[in-house]
Order: sequence, then structure tokens, then C-alpha cells
Amino acid sequence: MRLDREQTSHNIEDRRGMRLSGGGKGGMGLGAVVLALVASYFFGIDTQTALNIASGLQGGAPAQAIDVPSQRPPQEDAAATFVAKVLGSTERVWSEIFAESGKRYEPPKLVLFSGQTPTACGAGDAAMGPFYCPADRKVYIDLEFFHELRTRFQAPGDFAQAYVIAHEIGHHVQNLLGISGEVQRARQNARNQAQSNLLSVRLELQADCFSGVWASRADGSRNILEEGDIEEGIQAASAVGDDTLQKQATGRVVPDAFTHGSSQQRVYWFKQGMKTGDLNQCNTFEVRK
Repeated sequence: MRLDREQTSHNIEDRRGMRLSGGGKGGMGLGAVVLALVASYFFGIDTQTALNIASGLQGGAPAQAIDVPSQRPPQEDAAATFVAKVLGSTERVWSEIFAESGKRYEPPKLVLFSGQTPTACGAGDAAMGPFYCPADRKVYIDLEFFHELRTRFQAPGDFAQAYVIAHEIGHHVQNLLGISGEVQRARQNARNQAQSNLLSVRLELQADCFSGVWASRADGSRNILEEGDIEEGIQAASAVGDDTLQKQATGRVVPDAFTHGSSQQRVYWFKQGMKTGDLNQCNTFEVRK
């Protein structure tokens, strides 16, 4: 990727090395976190739901975000600088897209953490991978995930990492547009868990499409993509499909338990966003691919 022309975002909170204190009311102990991880990875429950379940098992409401000490990443930190550059690119592109329809884009904060960290959605754990918390409008990433992306998921490359960040920013865009709230209400009224999971899938696929829209628009205006970058994004989208992860974890595929979409679906919608660069072509709720 060529990010030299992109501004470095200042919306970064660096909490790395800071540990989540346990035992407080509404917090999650290690056992509950493990249960949340099991639910998330093996039973197809989305990350936020898993966090809330774990908090409930502790006998309290989900932990509220607190004023956690944080700092700016050091300038010589190449990995953090890359994240800040990608975030800056998303801020520029989404500001332009929102302005085209007379809206104002409000960028999220991105939190770098290690291990665990408090969020308004409960205690965030690195083992869950990157996630977006709509309650505090923050994206949370432990940079060790990018090592997992290269090794465990066999999805190397800087654009694979950028795809992950852009996907989480896509959830922020959904939150700003009111899509997330509508889907959450629909899930609460779903007839069964399978129907609820299907709504989650459509939301996740739309975030994949939004990540493609960002990449398309960013490349069109700043020529950020290099040879092989698109293939890296496709590989990353395929690697984190529900069917691929379920087969790796249990040896079988359970479509009714999907919450993020199959590898084929995730690749399709990422490519749809890349091909069109158009937010309006990401209506995953009506186009059932």
C-alpha cells in the first residue's frame, strides 16, 4: 500500500501495556471471558453479544467504559503509524462520502490495547479479534491480531490488515446511519436464534462492502493500492468466513449458526464495494448473495 499522501489520524488511544482490573461490579473475570470466546468462535455468537452474555454471567450489567489513561503512539512505532494512516484515510474518504449527501461524518476513536481493556460493551479481550463498540463509538484492536492474521489465518500483507480496520470502521458508518440500531431491534424481535443470526450476517456483509467502498474511493483519489493488494483483501475476507472458521474449529459447518457470513459471501461483498465504490450498492439486506 502507498499511504505517504494520507494524513495520520490523531484519533488513536494507546492503552497497550495497561491491564484490565478484575473483580469489580460489572466487570468480567477470566472464566467469563473464556466463555465469551467459546461462544463467539465455536457457536457463532457475535462478539458484542458474547461480551454481554459474559457480563451477565458475572451477575451484573455490562461494564461501562471508564476514563482509561491513554496516550498517543510513539512516532517510531511502525505498526501503530500504519494503523493511524489507514484510519486517516478512512476519515478522509467517509467525510467525502457523507458530504455528498449533506451529512457530516463523525470519526470514531481507535483504541490500541493488549490483553483486555474496558469498553462500554463489556470487557474487551484480544482473543476476540478487532471489534467495534457502538456504545462508545470506538474500534478496539490488539496489534497481535495482525500476527494471527498472517499465521493462523494465512492472510498476510498490509492491505489484509487495512481490510480488517476498514471493516470495523464500516460498523461505525452503520452506527452513524442508524442501520445498526434498526438491525439490533429486529434481532430482538426475531422468531428464533437462526433468524437473529441471519440479520447479523447481513450487517457484517454490509461492513465488508463498506470496506471495499473505502478502498475503491481511496485508491481512486490517492492511488493507494499496489499490485497484489486486492488479492490480499480477498484472502483476508475468505479466511474469516464463518464456514472456514467453523470447519477449522469443529470440523463441521453449521449455516444456521453463521453470524458473519461464509467466505464466498464475504469475498463477494468486499468485491462489490471495490467494484462500485458506491455506498448505495451495499444493501445486503435486500440482495441475498
